[in-house]
Amino acid sequence: MEEGERSPLLSQDAGDQEPPLARSSPLTSSHPGPAPWEDQARRAGPGGVLACCFPWGSSFLKCLIFLSNFVFSLLSLLALAIGLWGLAVKGSLGSSWGGPLPADPMLGLVLGGLAFSAVSLAGCLGALCENAFLLRCFSGGILAFLVLEAVAGALVVAFWGQLQDDLEHVLRMAITHYQDDPDLCFLIDQVQLGLQCCGVASYQDWQRNLYFNCSSPGVQACSLPASCCIDPWEDGASVNDQCGFGALGLDEDAAQRVVHLEGCSPPLLQWLRSNIWAAGGYAIVVVVVQGAELLLAIQLVRALAVHKRAAESEGLSTGPPDSVPSPLPNWSRADWQVRRKTRAPGWGLGLQTSPPLPGKVSE
Repeated sequence: MEEGERSPLLSQDAGDQEPPLARSSPLTSSHPGPAPWEDQARRAGPGGVLACCFPWGSSFLKCLIFLSNFVFSLLSLLALAIGLWGLAVKGSLGSSWGGPLPADPMLGLVLGGLAFSAVSLAGCLGALCENAFLLRCFSGGILAFLVLEAVAGALVVAFWGQLQDDLEHVLRMAITHYQDDPDLCFLIDQVQLGLQCCGVASYQDWQRNLYFNCSSPGVQACSLPASCCIDPWEDGASVNDQCGFGALGLDEDAAQRVVHLEGCSPPLLQWLRSNIWAAGGYAIVVVVVQGAELLLAIQLVRALAVHKRAAESEGLSTGPPDSVPSPLPNWSRADWQVRRKTRAPGWGLGLQTSPPLPGKVSE
């Protein structure tokens, strides 16, 4: 056949020739089965599935954890500021500097606010910066709070009967030390004003107090606190501290027109029994919120781990620039035609590792 003529077979083979990159090779061969990120998502659990299947899932978790902990941080910092202000006003910190910690309710508010603010800030910054360490610290703090609350709830349930029996003794001790502690004085006044009562069993229980006893030489002898009065304000803007003066020296008919005669123990027990379910409901709500925060933090940590593993696997599969395969040899049309005729049936499916070279094919 002359050089200027073309064979129909050659033209057909040349027309049917496919680009070299259209066929698969061992480097680009596809293997059946799920993609690597799907395996990582299934192994990571719901958080991994949420992060991989829904691109907005991890962002939603971050925003939810950040906003909730930002609110809790503000509340805990407010409680911390109130506690420090109370200690500063009463001088509890200055009087006990270098000594033992004062037995002050404000100190509990300070410690609680400090602990809650630290945990909330760890969760807030961990979600904002995608820091797994801070999120784990936040989860550990929430778990510690849940354990402490569970222990406290179990103790209250176990000793509830004994607490009711000891309530009368606690009230008598509070009346005896009424002037010794400003916080105790405030608490007793609020109980007597709120429940409209006086004393433990009756108003005569204030005889146990050293200052209100009728044998006391002070100006408060045979008197009662202003919180025992029926109208402590006496149509004024402030409490009249002298409304109960001399009330213990009056008979019941004259005293009942000035002060409350009923003790605080029966109405206080009734109030506690009627509000125990409400307090339990509030405690359950707090536990549920903390449990939800813990689950969200765990899911976000898992989502961050999935993203990290996916990025690492993608970097390994891409490889460094030196691993880019060399370009295909510059074969002629006849060489490609010989290769097409002589290649094995499995070539292109990843079943044969190397094609036969055109120069070594036997006719």
